[in-house]
Order: sequence, then C-alpha cells, then structure tokens
Amino acid sequence: MAVPKRRSSKTRTRKRRTHKKLSPVTIMKCEACGGFKKPHHMCECGYYEKQNA
Repeated sequence: MAVPKRRSSKTRTRKRRTHKKLSPVTIMKCEACGGFKKPHHMCECGYYEKQNA
C-alpha cells in the first residue's frame, strides 16, 4: 500500500478538490400553471413544453 512520504499542505489538498463542487440547479416557470420545474421535465400540472405548430 502506498503511503505519502511527506504531509500534503492545505493549499495542495484544496487545489486538488477544486473540481468537486455542485453546480446550481436550473429552475424555470411552467407556462401553464406558473409553478416551478426543471427544464425538459414534466410539471406537476401535467404540462411539458410549448408545441411548435
């Protein structure tokens, strides 16, 4: 089993963890009922997307 020879500094450890973060959740308003939903997901009222016709 590999064991580090020297202690990792706080800076080096934090630099390694910079990519481990959550991205903000995108929320949009439903055009039918005005409730909030995720894009490309069905709303609680049953509405999905505007139909292009």
